[in-house]
Amino acid sequence: MSISPRVRVGIIGCGGITNHKHPPSLAAVGEDKVRIEAFCDLIEERAVSTAAAADHTDALIYTDYRELLANPDIDTVHICTPNVSHSEIAVAAFKAGKNVFCEKPMSHSTEQARAMLEAWRESGKKFTVGYQNRFRPEVRTLHASCEAGELGKIYYGEAMAVRRRQVPTWGVFPNKALQGGGPLIDIGTHALDITLWCMDNYEVESVLGSVNYELGHLESAASGNYYGPWDTETFEVEDSAMGFIKFKNGATIVLKASWALNVLDSREASTTLCGTEMGAEIRSGSSYKKDELIYNGTRHGMLTHESLSDVSAVAYFEGREEPPGVVEAKQWIDAIITDGEPVVHPEQAFRVTQILDTIYQSAASGKQVFLD
Repeated sequence: MSISPRVRVGIIGCGGITNHKHPPSLAAVGEDKVRIEAFCDLIEERAVSTAAAADHTDALIYTDYRELLANPDIDTVHICTPNVSHSEIAVAAFKAGKNVFCEKPMSHSTEQARAMLEAWRESGKKFTVGYQNRFRPEVRTLHASCEAGELGKIYYGEAMAVRRRQVPTWGVFPNKALQGGGPLIDIGTHALDITLWCMDNYEVESVLGSVNYELGHLESAASGNYYGPWDTETFEVEDSAMGFIKFKNGATIVLKASWALNVLDSREASTTLCGTEMGAEIRSGSSYKKDELIYNGTRHGMLTHESLSDVSAVAYFEGREEPPGVVEAKQWIDAIITDGEPVVHPEQAFRVTQILDTIYQSAASGKQVFLD
């Protein structure tokens, strides 16, 4: 077998996230650095279609991920399957000696995510999770501000992923057996990730959660959905969920997630941070024409707030014109080639999954859950 300097990728799962994100983003990295060698899906026609759409008609096609993992010419896999299958495939991939990019969330359960961590540590391979919102310019800018201590001690945060009526009506989104949950695990995971990342606080003391199944089965609610009415008879997951997360240093995060909630202000992958020196918030979602980063504080005894212009953000973030998925792909492939560290660390992604899973547990028990 000849040794190639290029990263050779096999994509497992050929649904919406694959078609919209992975082949286009990897193509932007450049064929000198990466090439997609294979596509795998339970439905062969879907894998063939995805390969053709990505202009990889010469790629290998698989319907069994185990056969793809057995191919020695593939050194990296991208897992883009329903949430409940992430752990099984990732563990097998690490045992087969592959680097793993797993779409968010890491898994649907703490136990399964922990199995992924253990397999990764034993493998010595690279591992990251697809939290591409970290690569948005305003998120990177806010993170840089937090790293520089500009906000002071951050003791309160809000992670917001609130849609008024944007329930996905395709794929397996409303299927609890395959996804493990609804908006909390789907879009709440992004808001929580960027909030934790900016606060750099992963030492969780306790979690209290509330999960709502109020609108999912109401035909009157479904009729106003942005993507068209959802099937109220087969809707199995929550329509909204809230979490209160307390940290060992006394800080707190309030997490709000919904696909359907009677609110006017729709924010997605957004965060609010309150520090001792100043506060900041990212506003993103269908209520906003563009993503915004706003700082608030005091100056000479006056309350002030400031928004960053498009020009000012460039100093904090190179490649600003590129989509977050492209920047994510570039840093991931470079991490493999240079033996560097990906931006999204597996331990951080594990903590996100653990918190989300614990919110569901708390909601089911009606009690606050303390973590070890």
